[in-house]
Amino acid sequence: MKLFDKIKNKELKSFILFFLTAILGAGTNFISQIPYKMLFVSLGYGDKPAFNLSVFAGYLTATVVSFIPAKVFAFSAKESGNSKRESIKYLIIAAAALGIQVAISSLTLDYVANPIFAKQSLFLREKASHLTGMGFSFFANYYGHKFLTFRNTGIYDKIKARV
Repeated sequence: MKLFDKIKNKELKSFILFFLTAILGAGTNFISQIPYKMLFVSLGYGDKPAFNLSVFAGYLTATVVSFIPAKVFAFSAKESGNSKRESIKYLIIAAAALGIQVAISSLTLDYVANPIFAKQSLFLREKASHLTGMGFSFFANYYGHKFLTFRNTGIYDKIKARV
């Protein structure tokens, strides 16, 4: 991490480190989606439902893989003492970003990739659509985690006090 110690702008450093963490998650998401789709097709789902389910499953796999690196490196929350509440907030933000990813991936496939690139293989159209959804999801995750997950907002304490 010595390379990143030279970056003085805290916001830029956080963004770059989150981006690197996101690459780990995105790689996991992007690669795992392929065997998930094969699994769902083998279970009898058609191409479109199998695609949507595999994007969902790939995202969930990536969420689990990327929590610790995001906490430790991107948001410097290694010793916050709030891992339980951060993991709950992380999952809430991840769920919202998941909805964004699945929706954008599906819409891109239906309204951009299939009509405009119909001569390309279904695999390429699906992967391009999936990448588009991942891009939108990245920004939803970054800003959600930056402003809610790894910051003490007081919301958790208010909810806990009422329960």
